[in-house]
Amino acid sequence: MKLYIKYMVSLRCKMIVQNALDTLKIEYVEIELGFVETLIKTSEEKRKGLAEILSKSGLQLLDDKKSILVEKIKTVIIEMVHYSDELPTQNYSDYISEKLGYDYTYLANTFSEVKGITIQHFIIIHKIERAKELMLYNEMNLTEISYKLNYSSVAHLSNQFKKITGLSPSFYKQLGQRRKQNLEDI
Repeated sequence: MKLYIKYMVSLRCKMIVQNALDTLKIEYVEIELGFVETLIKTSEEKRKGLAEILSKSGLQLLDDKKSILVEKIKTVIIEMVHYSDELPTQNYSDYISEKLGYDYTYLANTFSEVKGITIQHFIIIHKIERAKELMLYNEMNLTEISYKLNYSSVAHLSNQFKKITGLSPSFYKQLGQRRKQNLEDI
């Protein structure tokens, strides 16, 4: 049986869920971003206990079908942008639709209805967050980052970066370097 969990977006979240399951003695097969698969159907009492433990860490056990689908969409996007070595070369709409086994129009309408933004905008936000991470690591230049994130050009990345953050990528990078310098002066 699968239990879907909202806001589960990192390895730390997976550890929190694992600890909660162990505490409640709920046997599980696998824990992935956004869900956990249990060996047997979980009793209502254990579900409530799990929901309570998870809520203390900012996670939420989901029951609503639309919310579950939106979490699945978010998980696919987060894994695609943040945890894969390369973004897919096919259209994101085809990729997401293929991964989840639903028509993209249905996915897009459900996502927009629940989240209030489009899937495309959600992808852009996460691509910019990933670009910010890569800039702060200072291991890649902007051309390499734009290539890694499947932007058609550095200018396209820069334009989206400025729309989302209000800063140019070079100014953002300078802010990060200044912050490091200030910490070194302490």
